[in-house]
Amino acid sequence: MEMYFSFIVPVYNRPNEIKELLDSMSVMNYPKAYEIVIVEDGSSNTSKDVVASFADRLSISYYQKPNTGPGDSRNYGMRKAKGNYFIILDSDVILPIDYLFKVTDFLTKNYVHCFGGPDDAHENFSNLQKAISYSMTSYLTTGGIRGRKNTLGKFQPRSFNMGLSKEAFEASGGFGDIHPGEDPDLTIRLWKLGYDTALIPDAKVFHKRRISWKKFYIQVNKFGLVRPILNLWHPETAKITYWFPVLFLLYTLFSVIAASFGWWYFIAIWSVYFMVIFLGAIITYRNILIGIQAILAVWIQFYGYGKGFLKSYYYIHLLKKVPEKQFKTLFFSK
Repeated sequence: MEMYFSFIVPVYNRPNEIKELLDSMSVMNYPKAYEIVIVEDGSSNTSKDVVASFADRLSISYYQKPNTGPGDSRNYGMRKAKGNYFIILDSDVILPIDYLFKVTDFLTKNYVHCFGGPDDAHENFSNLQKAISYSMTSYLTTGGIRGRKNTLGKFQPRSFNMGLSKEAFEASGGFGDIHPGEDPDLTIRLWKLGYDTALIPDAKVFHKRRISWKKFYIQVNKFGLVRPILNLWHPETAKITYWFPVLFLLYTLFSVIAASFGWWYFIAIWSVYFMVIFLGAIITYRNILIGIQAILAVWIQFYGYGKGFLKSYYYIHLLKKVPEKQFKTLFFSK
């Protein structure tokens, strides 16, 4: 099947990020035609002028709509798109020059209706961004679930770098109203419909992520809040690994209490783990400061996610609260 790609990019008050993304697209040397669909999701600081400046270099469609969240904005863009295969990106990513070659090569040999690719930190990113990237992508913290080779189990694409066929979009109805968590929810529904997903290890993007500790904490805390809701909707996908950040926090508390009684063995194990994080980040980026920041990033990631997970589990699974009513801020209304 001849594939015509449509890039779908929702954006909310981030014109500078869209410029960087479009800059990277403008130098891709992919020989076949493709289009870019930018969906402005109720922004007050729009990307209209930025998009217009690329009109003579790229095939771009630009739409403005009320704020209904990234999931609904992606659905909106896919309904407007001309392609038969959609590539969904976050506005804060940059594409390598050979991105579409990697995607096309894989899909030509191993066609799937939904794929995901990994993310990484660009060499020009700040130390903070690199530390957060290490924390979010390392096997030591996430087990490679966000896009590493040899990932265990079925791969769940993430919407910062995700492909979806037009057929699969129409069959599934696209993304739901929850955010974050709309991407694993869609993936699981696709599995139930009989569609396969795959990781394309070489189709990576450079992902800026959050640019402050506070924003990073808010993000991972929401990830924790969402997971028990997804487990409620799709109980067959629940895994013990989703409890690991909670178990880490409990082990940390236990280690501190044990150390107060002179039992240092447990906190020594804890210290070795963070030393490995520190050394791993230094080896990856050749920067001691990033190694130190990576330790803090892991702390924030585990604490934020674990706290959110416990809170959500308590209300959703123990008290049997309705997710849409208990956590209204996680849901967008059309």
